[in-house]
Amino acid sequence: KACAAVLLLLITSAALVVLAAIEMPAAYSWRTHSISESAAQGQLYAWVARLSFLCFGAAVLLLSLVRKPVWGRGAYWSHLAFACCMFGTAAFSHKPWLPDAPFDPFEDVLHSVTATGMGFAFAAGVVVRLIQRGPRTVGARVLDAIALLAATVLSPIGAVLPEVGGMLQRAMFLVAYIWYGAEALAVAGLSRRIGNDA
Repeated sequence: KACAAVLLLLITSAALVVLAAIEMPAAYSWRTHSISESAAQGQLYAWVARLSFLCFGAAVLLLSLVRKPVWGRGAYWSHLAFACCMFGTAAFSHKPWLPDAPFDPFEDVLHSVTATGMGFAFAAGVVVRLIQRGPRTVGARVLDAIALLAATVLSPIGAVLPEVGGMLQRAMFLVAYIWYGAEALAVAGLSRRIGNDA
């Protein structure tokens, strides 16, 4: 049941990310603009992306509680921090991407803090899991490496190449969805074939 709930929340979150971009004005580009900008202050349909953040945070919170005995303290607290930061990202919105639109700069700063914390927490949690895994967990280790690479490399590339920043952020989210999905499947013992130590 927990596995199904986590997977449902992850899938719902991913679907809402796509829907949020679709509902944006024509000037919004999913390749250029971030997910947070589709949830920006004063933006019509911003609630769609914010709900996506809430679903993602709820999925990781539930998964953290269920996987605590396996993850141990390091991974548990890291992914719990990720969930809390995701909730904060939903609560505090990014400044509007539309020029000259009014916004609360303090809320924008809080959003940046929680979003940055989210990235660090995810990377830390993945590193701990990578260290924990046994010698036969080759598939899981590969997924850990991909997730860690995405979390540490794609964001700086997006900063250098803002024209594809939105696309790279969505790629990071996709990798995170897959990583957490694999951990959720391990709850039911369904991911042994890729090397997860359930």
